[in-house]
Amino acid sequence: MTAFLALIRKDLILFLSDRRALAISLALPIVIAAFFGSLFGGGSKGSAIEVALVQQDSSEAGARIAAGLKSDPNLRITPMTMAAAEAAVRKGEQKVAIVLPAGFGEAAGAALFGNREKPAIPLLYDPSQPAVLAMVKGMLTQQVMSVVSAEMFGGKMGQELTERSLRQLEEKANTDPDSKALRDMLASVQKYQALPQKADAQGGQGAKGLSMPFTTQDRQLVNGKAEQGYNAYAHAFAGMGVQFILFMGVDMGIGILLMQRSGVWNRLLAAPVGLVQVLLARAASGAIIAFALLCTVFAVAVFGFGVHIASLAGFVGMALCFGVLTASLGLVIAAFGKTPEAARRIAMFVVLVMVMLGGAWMPSFLFPEWMQKLTVAVPTRWAIDGLDAITWRGMDALAALPAMGAQLGFALLFTLLAVWKFRRI
Repeated sequence: MTAFLALIRKDLILFLSDRRALAISLALPIVIAAFFGSLFGGGSKGSAIEVALVQQDSSEAGARIAAGLKSDPNLRITPMTMAAAEAAVRKGEQKVAIVLPAGFGEAAGAALFGNREKPAIPLLYDPSQPAVLAMVKGMLTQQVMSVVSAEMFGGKMGQELTERSLRQLEEKANTDPDSKALRDMLASVQKYQALPQKADAQGGQGAKGLSMPFTTQDRQLVNGKAEQGYNAYAHAFAGMGVQFILFMGVDMGIGILLMQRSGVWNRLLAAPVGLVQVLLARAASGAIIAFALLCTVFAVAVFGFGVHIASLAGFVGMALCFGVLTASLGLVIAAFGKTPEAARRIAMFVVLVMVMLGGAWMPSFLFPEWMQKLTVAVPTRWAIDGLDAITWRGMDALAALPAMGAQLGFALLFTLLAVWKFRRI
């Protein structure tokens, strides 16, 4: 046991003595996690969508549509000319540009109650923002329906269009049943238009148009702080912490290969310690270092970026299990690597694929369903999901037990493979 502890102490002293490597091991995951966390919204509720507005319709309806879009808190409207809007969208400065063409208000009103050709609103959008385009379409539809229907039911333009349509339908009503039905409906609309407008709740004139028949009540369902919800910083620190600490595990494995090349490994095995004891001591020191690094990274996340850890016991358990997983990965790299140079290249590639599939760069719930099922065979998926569970999901240590067990299972498999391979060398 004294020799075992001495081997662990030696590895810890060597790691801490290289202050530059230690600083990089801590700084890189923190800086990149902070970048990704801020990129995906952090703990905020999101920012307004940048939208350019080209106002070519000078009618009252066009002005009211523009005013409604500008008052929407989900949009940040910037009035532009057509040329400026096209240039801004091409450069990515604006995600979408809405073009309200000349005469749109009158044409939309005429098409509302008849078979007239429907006017088109050109939408210019960045091809990298298809989801944003769909959201803007929904908000634009709400404003157009509200304004155009209000104009048709109570505005001057609506009254003129109704009278014009009635004159045209009178000629067809005797022979066309559809025209007769439409004429009767428009006659009712005309009577409604003639009614005096009532004051709304604010004392102004109430609009007679159609409005959205419902609202939504958005409520986050989390086990932790209700005001936190999904915290992009929590996921980013989990993902980047896992990624860069695995890189440290790779360096641990490469270190064994370098010791074999220099002959230090053979001299170490010539001492009164067995192969298994040496490997386990190396793994124990690697696990301690990985555990300490992950705790330090999340300490910065908690005190610097407002990440909430719902279960301290769950976090400690996850950090310990991930430390063991990292150390066992280093042993596998050392056992199956032929040269330090070749092993480093292959190991870096494997780690990058593992963290990508594990959801380190983006949450795994954004993956296609088939990929989500496939990645349960990737150890990093369990590490990141477990850290997510006891941070922004607000779950307790029991919820993280499956993730802990999966990591220990992978670690046991890697360790057994490494011992088997080393004994064959």
